[in-house]
Amino acid sequence: MSLNASRVIQKTHREQLILLVIADITEVKHLILEKELREKEMLNKEISERKAEKIRLEKAVDERTRELKEANALLEGKNTELLNMNKELEAFTYVSSHDLQEPLRKIQTFASLILEKENQALSENGKNYFRLMQQSAERMRQLIQDLLAFSRLSAADRKFENTDLNIIVEEIKKEFKEAIAEKKAIIEVKEICEVYIIPFQFRQLMQNLISNALKFSNPNMRPHITIESRNIKYSKKNKVTLPTQKDYCQISITDNGIGFEKEYSTKIFEVFQKLHGKEQYAGTGIGLAIVKRIVDNHNGIVTAKSELNKGTTFDIYIPTTQQN
Repeated sequence: MSLNASRVIQKTHREQLILLVIADITEVKHLILEKELREKEMLNKEISERKAEKIRLEKAVDERTRELKEANALLEGKNTELLNMNKELEAFTYVSSHDLQEPLRKIQTFASLILEKENQALSENGKNYFRLMQQSAERMRQLIQDLLAFSRLSAADRKFENTDLNIIVEEIKKEFKEAIAEKKAIIEVKEICEVYIIPFQFRQLMQNLISNALKFSNPNMRPHITIESRNIKYSKKNKVTLPTQKDYCQISITDNGIGFEKEYSTKIFEVFQKLHGKEQYAGTGIGLAIVKRIVDNHNGIVTAKSELNKGTTFDIYIPTTQQN
């Protein structure tokens, strides 16, 4: 029970009275107790849930820490393995540059001497066999050279410079002077923009593409190679998928050679991917893989479009500035 009293003064007679209120609060007490019990249960439940969540998080952190330790250990192992592979590659490069090529040079030299000194003693078949020996040794030498060039295109050797492509093209034209004269080829250089490139790598890229254009020319047609470039901005309308918010230099090398089927437009950039037999056209199948690696080193994209006997166009897209 609840007892409550207060003094009351009657207005008429100014009589002082006592107002006594007695109330049964059993039900209210029960409600208050129930509320307190519910709140206590909810608090205990919340505490239990928080403890469980804490334990779960601690387990997750421990598990993640263990995974990171394992990943770091694996990464250290991979780094050690990579260092060993780099050392082996350096050793292979040395062997390829010296020990492997020396026997090839001797084979070519001795075959030439036999053809020159023993020419009268050899049958026509014998002479032909020695010529085939020389050609095979030369193909092997070229293969080693291309493999070395491909392996040396590491991402670490990146020194970009603003470069005039005209200078690079003119140097390559001088280098291929005899082949150009022999095939009466035309190399047309249209408007060329200045590019931000790794000069020695890009020279090798242009050298490979021009060499291919001369090598795979149509025997019934005078080779015509067109080189042009232009600055473009990123746009959803572009035919290639370019990263956004960058300006690009698009360089196009077009020829009127023998071309290739459309289904090979991406495969030709793979190592050892050759579309023609060595009897018809010499080559190692690495040249365009080198082109692709160089374009990748420039954070760019290279595409090829062609049809049989309708020539080929290589489009190279490289950023006008390089960002780390």
